[in-house]
Amino acid sequence: MLYEHHTEPVLPFQQWLRRVARSVWIALSITGGMLALGIIGYHTLGNLSWIDSIVEASMILGGMGPVSPLTTDAVKLFASAYALLSGLFVIGATGIILSPWLHRFLHHFYADRRKPSADGKTRRVTDGDE
Repeated sequence: MLYEHHTEPVLPFQQWLRRVARSVWIALSITGGMLALGIIGYHTLGNLSWIDSIVEASMILGGMGPVSPLTTDAVKLFASAYALLSGLFVIGATGIILSPWLHRFLHHFYADRRKPSADGKTRRVTDGDE
């Protein structure tokens, strides 16, 4: 997603809410893909039922840990890789969701530090100016 430059005006609130909704939608879509990957992996490699695969993948993705005993080396390797990927996913999804909030905060911060000059251009306000 491309955000406006700090020299551009702050995005109107309604458009910003759409940006937040889009970020949440992207994170939820990636979550669904990660969950599907885990479900299919546990079902095929671990010979777990679909319901047990959903529980196992959900617990690992949520950071809770495994539920069912893992019986084969293949499913143990998959569980290890899936757990590491899930940890990275949580960091990435958090960044996706928080990025519009952080950008807006910083944009307001820098927008407040700029003021128009006599020639119509904006200039940075320093601590001694006013």
